[in-house]
Amino acid sequence: MEASLYEKLGENIVRCHLCHHHCRIKEGQRGLCQVRQNRHGVLETLVYGRLIARHVDPIEKKPLFHVLPGTRSYSIATVGCNFRCAFCQNADIAQLPADHDGMIVGTPATPEEVVADALARECRTVAYTYTEPTVFFEFVRDTARLAAAEGLRNVLVTNGYMTLEALQAIGSDLHAANVDLKSFSDDFYRTYCGARLEGVTETLVNMRRLGIFVEVTTLVIPGLNDDPDELRALAEFIVSSLGDQTPWHVSRFHPTYRLLDRPATPLATLTRARAIGLQAGLKHVYVGNTPGLDGENTVCPGCGQVLIRRRGFSLGPIRLQNGACPDCGAPVAGIWQ
Repeated sequence: MEASLYEKLGENIVRCHLCHHHCRIKEGQRGLCQVRQNRHGVLETLVYGRLIARHVDPIEKKPLFHVLPGTRSYSIATVGCNFRCAFCQNADIAQLPADHDGMIVGTPATPEEVVADALARECRTVAYTYTEPTVFFEFVRDTARLAAAEGLRNVLVTNGYMTLEALQAIGSDLHAANVDLKSFSDDFYRTYCGARLEGVTETLVNMRRLGIFVEVTTLVIPGLNDDPDELRALAEFIVSSLGDQTPWHVSRFHPTYRLLDRPATPLATLTRARAIGLQAGLKHVYVGNTPGLDGENTVCPGCGQVLIRRRGFSLGPIRLQNGACPDCGAPVAGIWQ
């Protein structure tokens, strides 16, 4: 089908405005994502309704800790990504078109089928995840509209490289996002992701301004983005630009895809990163990919009492009352009901 958010430049050349790459695409070629192709001067999406993944997950797996905790999330993806991360955690599907001569695979599905199945399986959210949801934008937009009409919330798990136009096109049907802020170094983004830091920080600010609830994840990679000064600058950006109650997940790296020469993140590094975030003024800093390590519980930003106790995807009682601490009444940012 014809893609959205592009312009015709003449001579059968188009420019895509879906993400910050703004690809200029000649006749017969594809954009950097490898799933949008120029056919006779018309930009087409090659992945609409072709799902490569379709699962029911705990919402905590996204990870989203402040969005309807303890509920199920209907999670979908197509192939493709607009980044080329050397450490891609889902490279088998995200990088499939780039690594296999433009191969497009997936099982046919409609937005109506996705929403009906999500409701039948008692999910509270539809999550666009696993790969980069920006590249299957049209399917996200259409599904999100139907899901919201049925009372479901829509969440993105994203690298945060979509344009403001893309966010505005989804509008109020998008309720929350977990955004990977992979580093606070533009050189890191250019070298290891094929992108630029500014596009991601701009999107985060735009999401906040549009009223989308945001959680941030940083995969901490030894020797690449674990410098304390960089982590401090990243945490300070979150505090100043997104708010001190924005959840920040610092997650453990494991060698994968094309980044096999780095060790798994030492637990001490994650503990230090969490401390840096708290010292910068963040109220909710979580440690990921390490069940049992201190840093999974949600605590009150006022009195410090534990409000949600976690171990991995297992939750204890949720003590929040109308989004606030039952002990001191302090409000806790999130989507709770």
